[in-house]
Amino acid sequence: MRPLEGITVLDFSTLLPGPMATLILAEAGAEVIKIERPGRGEEMRTYQPKWGADSVNFAMLNRGKKSLTLDLKNPEDRAKLGPLIARADVVIEQFRPGVMARLGLDYESLSQKNPRIIYCAITGYGQTGPKRADAGHDLNYIGDAGLLALSMGDIAHPVVPPALIADIAGGAYPAVMNIMFALMQRQRTGRGCQLDIAMAENLFPFTYWAIGEGLAKGKWPGNGTALVCGGTPRYRLYPTIDGQVVAAAPIEQKFWDEFCELIGLEAELRDDSRDIEATTSRIAEILKSQAGEHWRQRFAGRDCCCTIVADLKQALEDPHFRARGVFDHVLINEKSERLPALPVPVVPEFRSSSSEPSSAPLLGANNSEFNV
Repeated sequence: MRPLEGITVLDFSTLLPGPMATLILAEAGAEVIKIERPGRGEEMRTYQPKWGADSVNFAMLNRGKKSLTLDLKNPEDRAKLGPLIARADVVIEQFRPGVMARLGLDYESLSQKNPRIIYCAITGYGQTGPKRADAGHDLNYIGDAGLLALSMGDIAHPVVPPALIADIAGGAYPAVMNIMFALMQRQRTGRGCQLDIAMAENLFPFTYWAIGEGLAKGKWPGNGTALVCGGTPRYRLYPTIDGQVVAAAPIEQKFWDEFCELIGLEAELRDDSRDIEATTSRIAEILKSQAGEHWRQRFAGRDCCCTIVADLKQALEDPHFRARGVFDHVLINEKSERLPALPVPVVPEFRSSSSEPSSAPLLGANNSEFNV
């Protein structure tokens, strides 16, 4: 029995933060009922590339859920939610503040019908504050939280991060965490609560070291100047002669000594506190003199915290991840086509069986189940 079996989640969210959160809850056994607009459904169904009837993005994020289509602007359709609200444990939404209240679906309204309901609202800036109604996306949130300024690359050609950090780490993961806290609290009190998940402010834990340094020293880290942002030869990306990249992270002295020995760095440059630029430049020169495979073999089995950057296809084929069953779960569509399912951070003991393929729901697939 998975830990969230018997828990019902009404999911009004779209795109990434909310659907990722409810995917995790569904993997742990919750019944997730996705509320979608009739006709088109949520926007991500239309994204490219398609995989069957809907986008592969939608399939990845919504497997194991149910789909119920309702026009929330129609009072008669909203009334059909009554039985579901009465038995729901959790509601998740990510509209701008005030939208659900105008529909009569805010926490105050729902808790009168179901005092045990846990209401989780995910927004960029939260339900209160001067920016509460501002539109934004991931790039805006990491920019406002000071995270982006720590590592943007060359300011003439700034680099957009490859991950949607705010959506997932600032939105989906805190939502799941606080829903679990709320479920535990409800066991003691018998009452639900309202959760205000603000993606931008949830990014500050990622900059704990920079905040500490700035507050303690009065000197704030700049773009690429700090230890874990490339401001030292001990934590950098170094190109090889064949266009691959060495991810070198020998921060601790024992790893640094091993690294210097393996690449043959001259003795006078091994004390990187003397001349950081000279040491960094020489390491870059040495590593660029050989192909990536040469350094892969050189670093293999040695304690130096150095690897060759893998592309995403190589990562999915990595024997280590395969051995741990990371991609054992299977996603299937209405055409019986199969793909590896998106891994989620739920340990195998709490997840669905990898022998049972899962699918995302077709639009309105569960309307008859709920008499809609």
